[in-house]
Amino acid sequence: MTTKPQDPSTDLQDKGLSRGAVGLLASIVLSVSSVAPVYALTATLGPTVGEVGLQMPAVFLAGFLPMLLVAYAYRELNRVAPDCGTSFTWTVKAFNPYIGWMCGWGAVLATIIVLSNLAGVAVSFFYLLLGQVTGSADVAAFGDNVVVHVLTCLAFIVVATAISYRGVTTTTRVQFVLVGFQMLVLALFSALAIGKAVSGGAPETSLAFDPAWLDITAVPSLSAFTAGLSLSIFIYWGWDTSLTVNEETAGSARTPGRAALLTMIIIVATYLIVAIAAQMYAGIGTEGIGLGNPETGDNVFAALAGPVLGEGLAFLLFLAVLASSASSLQTTFLPPARTLLAMATYRALPARFAGVHPRFRTPSYATLAAGIATGVFYTAMVFISENVLIDTIYALGLMICFYYGLTAYACVWYFRRDLRRSVYPPCRLRKLRRLAIPHVRDLVFKGVLPLTGAIMLTLVFVQTAVDTMDPAYGSGSSVFGVGSVFVIGVGLLAFGLVLMLVWRVRNPEFFRGETLHRHTPSLVIDD
Repeated sequence: MTTKPQDPSTDLQDKGLSRGAVGLLASIVLSVSSVAPVYALTATLGPTVGEVGLQMPAVFLAGFLPMLLVAYAYRELNRVAPDCGTSFTWTVKAFNPYIGWMCGWGAVLATIIVLSNLAGVAVSFFYLLLGQVTGSADVAAFGDNVVVHVLTCLAFIVVATAISYRGVTTTTRVQFVLVGFQMLVLALFSALAIGKAVSGGAPETSLAFDPAWLDITAVPSLSAFTAGLSLSIFIYWGWDTSLTVNEETAGSARTPGRAALLTMIIIVATYLIVAIAAQMYAGIGTEGIGLGNPETGDNVFAALAGPVLGEGLAFLLFLAVLASSASSLQTTFLPPARTLLAMATYRALPARFAGVHPRFRTPSYATLAAGIATGVFYTAMVFISENVLIDTIYALGLMICFYYGLTAYACVWYFRRDLRRSVYPPCRLRKLRRLAIPHVRDLVFKGVLPLTGAIMLTLVFVQTAVDTMDPAYGSGSSVFGVGSVFVIGVGLLAFGLVLMLVWRVRNPEFFRGETLHRHTPSLVIDD
């Protein structure tokens, strides 16, 4: 008796992308670049300490867990349906076109917001770096001029769009240099910070390492834990980039999932080492270089660069943050462009988004559309209100939990028949031992782990939604007494619902399941 899986991908369409252009190492580099570890750390070390104090490393570990569990869902779904639409395609096949469309919208929306923020950060550190190199405070202040800032930001977006437009191979070559550099700088920073803290060369606020920092039960309250977890989930976001280039990857069924899991391990190890090093060196005080100082919370490395690396090498940390945000800006164009490409291929969006460049084999129109949307969004947010821009970034946690959670639920539902077979193996007793291991594997990796991750993200989504209704959350602004972070997060998702219904009227084929249909895999038993 043998088990043969039916082919679940008969209706998946080739998009015309460059096949076999990305290997395992390149997939890992693209994912690490999208995560942007240096940028993520400098922006979240302070706020996380502000929420959970000494338990920052524990919260980073807690944020890693649901991301790891969701990564297993992505891996299993990619094995049977390697499609660049990823979350969009898989939720359509598991549930229905409506849930799939909204999942795709959430993914695209989150990446556009992140792209906008990355461009802004890259510009800020560009002028800070110039000021550090030239020794001119006036040059460093250029980044605070709204007009100069926006124009420079648009220039960064144009360059990143152009590189992504020219193909994933060009993107990968650039990323090997940028990612390698920022990881080396983080290693140098961590080694010097720990060395000075141990040898007595650190400030009086330094702390000796305590294993209790890794105790998640020591977080003071559920609200603080949820806020810290939302921040830590954000800093892991981007690991799935290796999945979005699955159709361009050698070994498209297995390599992307393996790359995603390896990326998660690399990132969590990096975050823990840097978090512990920074906490040992600077402490968590609310003054000076303490990580809890609200005046330096949005850019911790700017405050620690000189003290830890010394004035002669401080520019390396500024350059690393610039490299991190700039490299992530470039690679983060990959997911939305390919999601838009897939949605258009299956007629969930206008056909023009399905255009692929005949030479570069990239989603040309979708890449340009993502670049234009990023530039317009950022410019509008800056000129409307800085508070709106800040609250939009805070609302990212809702969107990330939304589409990652849906994808994890899709994995469980898609493989539900496999899970039942895991409990009741369809074989005679004498063959139970031979078939037991595959069945247990299905139950664990297609069911238990993804479902646990989905539930965790759902709880974070609900708690964050409740917390963000408070006007004090984020910038402190509100709309009719409701926190603007909640209004922006839920409002943008609701806007997608309106767009979906409009497109359904104009082009109903996709919503009737004619272009991409639901599919539940089943096993055929042969004697």
